[in-house]
Amino acid sequence: MPDLTETQTAKAALRAEALARRDALPAAERVVAAEAIAGRAFPVPVAAGMIVAGFSPMKTEINPVPLMRKLADAGAQLALPAIAGRGKPLIMRAWHFGEPLKAGQWGIREPLPEAGEVAPDILIVPLACFDRAGHRIGYGAGYYDMTIHALRVKKKAVAIGIAFAAQEIPKVPATERDARLDLVLTERETIDFRKP
Repeated sequence: MPDLTETQTAKAALRAEALARRDALPAAERVVAAEAIAGRAFPVPVAAGMIVAGFSPMKTEINPVPLMRKLADAGAQLALPAIAGRGKPLIMRAWHFGEPLKAGQWGIREPLPEAGEVAPDILIVPLACFDRAGHRIGYGAGYYDMTIHALRVKKKAVAIGIAFAAQEIPKVPATERDARLDLVLTERETIDFRKP
């Protein structure tokens, strides 16, 4: 069994390769991909008042905003993450389109501190790469793994990765600390890892 350092080294290499593929996608193609995901039927029923946490995209990440708008129009209450500090789960804060955002860590846009803290029913999760077993590699700090684990202790939350098809890899070297996704949405397909 590989040790933690070997796993981290392998993940770093896979992350770098996947991000290079993502960065190479033309901007127009990235826009079309985000619209394609939003244009398909959402794979989880969204009832009025359900809380859906999205994220503020950075760099060449797929833009979740078209999907978030669709879910808000379907009656979902939106939330966005705020970083609480290294080694801590993200704080999900209630947010609506039009409300102000502030620059948080790494310049990522997040709700103001006075926005209410919520426990999402659905988490839309950013990622560097993913595999067909529902595992993902993020950016290395473990924020989403901690957040998904903490949320699933409280409620039956659904974690949905959103990515470009080019970010798929054959196998993520997952550990027990890694939280498994329920689904991944790409511009090409909806990949469902939940047991039937």
